[in-house]
Amino acid sequence: MAGEETRTVDTRTSMPSTERGTSTVARTDETPRTRAWATRLVVVGIVLAALNLRPAITSFGALLEEVRDGLGMSGSVAGLLTSVPPLCFAVFGVTAPRLARRFGPAAVVCAGMVAIAVGLLIRPYAGGTAGFLAASALALMGIAVSNVLMPVIVKRWFPDRVGSMTGLYSMALALGTSAAAALTVPVTHALGGGWRPGLAVWAGLAVAAVLPWLPLVRGRGAAAEPASAPAPAPESASPAGERQQAPLRITRSRTAWALAVFFGLQATAAYITMGWMAQIFRDAGVPAGTAGLLLAVTMVMGVPLAFVIPRVATRLPHQGPIVLVLGACGLAGYAGLYFAPAGGAWAWAVLLGISNCAFPLALTMVGMRARTGPGVGQLSAFAQSTGYLISIPGPLLVGVLYQHSGGWGLPIALMAALMLPQMVVGVLAGRDRVVEDEAAAAR
Repeated sequence: MAGEETRTVDTRTSMPSTERGTSTVARTDETPRTRAWATRLVVVGIVLAALNLRPAITSFGALLEEVRDGLGMSGSVAGLLTSVPPLCFAVFGVTAPRLARRFGPAAVVCAGMVAIAVGLLIRPYAGGTAGFLAASALALMGIAVSNVLMPVIVKRWFPDRVGSMTGLYSMALALGTSAAAALTVPVTHALGGGWRPGLAVWAGLAVAAVLPWLPLVRGRGAAAEPASAPAPAPESASPAGERQQAPLRITRSRTAWALAVFFGLQATAAYITMGWMAQIFRDAGVPAGTAGLLLAVTMVMGVPLAFVIPRVATRLPHQGPIVLVLGACGLAGYAGLYFAPAGGAWAWAVLLGISNCAFPLALTMVGMRARTGPGVGQLSAFAQSTGYLISIPGPLLVGVLYQHSGGWGLPIALMAALMLPQMVVGVLAGRDRVVEDEAAAAR
């Protein structure tokens, strides 16, 4: 985005010449080979971390019936578990900026991957529903802090490539989501048919994600200290200035609120889709296997589009047009589900998959709507935590409407109705503004 490069240049040129000289001298200690090596580690770390941010959820969904039978869960408890992920994201995501200020973003993400690995490994064997829930919460805590800090790491290390790196991260996240949904059942059968090893196997992917972060944490503080890190972000040339800034009054920014509501409504749509879309198709007469494939198509749409949309978004002064296109696809998909769910099932699955790509767009706007790394951290925590709180009632409300109405007419009408405010707040969040300016102006 043109504004992004402009802000970066302004930050550097506004520094006193002596400070610029000091920063330049500090960087000469780093060889080009060291800088390139560390940058590659960050890229690998971002990709592996993103791959681990949804398998804990979608692998459980794939084996929900087996887990219920194995642990003796009631239907209501199993339904409640579907609302645990956004609740954990909201509660634990708030702590991420504070932890990052104390320990550094790289160290917190590394610890998050450890928490995911441990939680996924022990939850099938924790014994009983309470143990399963506690271990799941540990894994979700690691996901929550990593969710919030990924835009911070991208902003600090790749300020001139926010769109492409957010796209890479979002694409990896979508790939991990769809892979866990598609592969958990076959892997379970290959391991003998027991659901416990079928769930625990995903801990191996989290262990792999820990490895690239360890040298960054043990080396020179890496992402935690961008001024001395290899290949630092230009805006980090004066990290002391960032540290001296008081935390933003983020709640005074209208853009922050618009982005939080947009994030919450797109998350609501995503969780409703993941939880109920296959059942909508099955109730319309689509075979169970085909319904699963339709859901997989919806999820896989995010793999290529999650890379394309952020790159396009950063080249536009206003991201509102993308918001409207994604919203129109969602409305068309819901209309298809309402009038002819089986007749055009593949088209509706594709349209809803496109609409669900509002998630990478929201992440991209988080990186664009703040000027500094700490600002991105605060905005990311606020938007995601508030947004996930907003998303909690949606899947439950759809289930209640379905149960009491005896059909999918009212639930689908609710989904379509929620798309309208999502489009409105998305247009507001897409305006070319930064939260630092809005918070300062509101004082």
